Amino acid sequence: MAQVPQTFLDALAVRTWCSLALTALGRAREEIDAINVYPVADGDTGTNLYLTLESAATAVEAVFAGYETGRAEPSLGDAARAMAHGALIGARGNSGTILAQLLRGMAQVLAETGDASAASAPTAASRADGPGLRRALRRAADSARQAVAHPVEGTVLTVASAAADAAEEAGDDCRTVARAAYEGARTALAATPDQLGVLRRAGVVDAGGRGLVTVLGALVEAVTGEAVRETAGGVSGAGPAGHGAGPAGTCAAGPGTEPACQGESGDDRGGAGGPAFEVIYLLEADDAAVARLRARLDALGDSLVVVGGDGLWNVHVHVDDAGAAVEAGVEAGRPYRIRITHFGHGEPHPGRERPSRAPAQRAVVAVVPGEGLAGLYGEAGATTVLARPGEPPASGELVQAVRRAHAREVVLLPNDAELRHTAAAAAEQARTEGIRVALIPTRSAVQGIAALAVHEPRRRFDEDVVQMTSAAGATRYAEVVVAERQSWTTAGICQAGDVLGLIDGDVAVIGTDVTATARTVLDRMLQSGGELVTLVVGDEAPETAAAHLEARVRESYLAVDTVVYHGGRQGALLLIGVE
Repeated sequence: MAQVPQTFLDALAVRTWCSLALTALGRAREEIDAINVYPVADGDTGTNLYLTLESAATAVEAVFAGYETGRAEPSLGDAARAMAHGALIGARGNSGTILAQLLRGMAQVLAETGDASAASAPTAASRADGPGLRRALRRAADSARQAVAHPVEGTVLTVASAAADAAEEAGDDCRTVARAAYEGARTALAATPDQLGVLRRAGVVDAGGRGLVTVLGALVEAVTGEAVRETAGGVSGAGPAGHGAGPAGTCAAGPGTEPACQGESGDDRGGAGGPAFEVIYLLEADDAAVARLRARLDALGDSLVVVGGDGLWNVHVHVDDAGAAVEAGVEAGRPYRIRITHFGHGEPHPGRERPSRAPAQRAVVAVVPGEGLAGLYGEAGATTVLARPGEPPASGELVQAVRRAHAREVVLLPNDAELRHTAAAAAEQARTEGIRVALIPTRSAVQGIAALAVHEPRRRFDEDVVQMTSAAGATRYAEVVVAERQSWTTAGICQAGDVLGLIDGDVAVIGTDVTATARTVLDRMLQSGGELVTLVVGDEAPETAAAHLEARVRESYLAVDTVVYHGGRQGALLLIGVE
């Protein structure tokens, strides 16, 4: 996309900025991941920022696509609001959530300014000038700081505030304001190791701040047409002069030093044994309910960031009790797109001293359809990626999870036939980074459970993969779902609202009652034999369904055992496995 120098921001400039920022973050992603030692050294800040900005850019492109050729372009308000909404619904991780609030703060001012300019001059394009951009940067920094429960200096919040401060001293030209903000952010980024001991010990600058500098550099290019020159001194990610360079990813604390790995949100309340889970969800709720939610989540964990407004919020927190964090969201309003990530055994947490550690020999990475299974897999030692209904994870998310597993050898379980190609791409990318990855083509989470049950890290890698593959292949799988629309199936025509029983991916039963349909499916599966039935019950399944099916197996199939797990919001009402 061509960059034309201009003295104002309009919808096209916002579009150009998002595109350039996404490209720049794509180039810098691995470098930013590598210096991610704070708040949790899990090497995903660059990836989270990229995925958040990708969602923002996609939303802006959708606005432009809505205008037919020859018609007027979107207004600045249209583009700015789309950018903010896209970032909010696509925010990933601590850093992505804060970036979403920064973009939202900017968008609020840009939209107000653009709407006012259009009202005063109806024939002119909706736009914002230098003072408008200055106000947008200040709103961004202030709103992001307010969204964080316990702000701390030396993080992306510091860099954002420095950018806004520098912009205050600039002239009234958008180009001058953007350049000043960028230079102020660079200077603040270079100083972050002086403010945060964990950065100083690792010899790196703050990863989130590094990402923000990249985004502001793209803003400069969008309004000037000139790419910024990224040099050392903080922008490249190297520690500033005078700071010893340690290995990226370390976060050691020696005797007498300050605690390592405080939360990005500013939590300095840690102790031994930090939170085990990262919980993120979108929430529809009013302001009063969100205020109560903040207080409750702050008591449950740390690294709390709640961003958004106007009835839609993005909630991020690190907790030991993931279920309690989700339950708090249910009490506040309607949570959805729930993501629960288990940090893994031995993974660093906010407030915990973390000695430098070598990669583990072997790990399992699994895609799971519900938060209940995420906890189950996590307890078994797997690193999980939560797949939301209708939102399959991208290959970048799987690569991120493989890195987070921090192992030389990784077994990847996609647990969905449609994710096989995505998982294969992720495995190939991880192999280029020196990680040995074996992809087991599991097509359901119950096959993944069977594979994980026979996983033995002390075996040779190839032998372990063979045993896990054999266990998965010997497990037939089924699911019970509700039809969303009328359609043709292998069992006949179904209507919207019908209960469908799928066996090995094909519709085998069409019914009207969940429990009766599940019983028919289970009987058909057990006709060919079986030793163990696995039932994974979703939140929307009838409360008595699992007990009824257990009784059916106990009374009619004497040699078959049954285990039941709670899957949470997993899309399907019920998952069934027969080994």
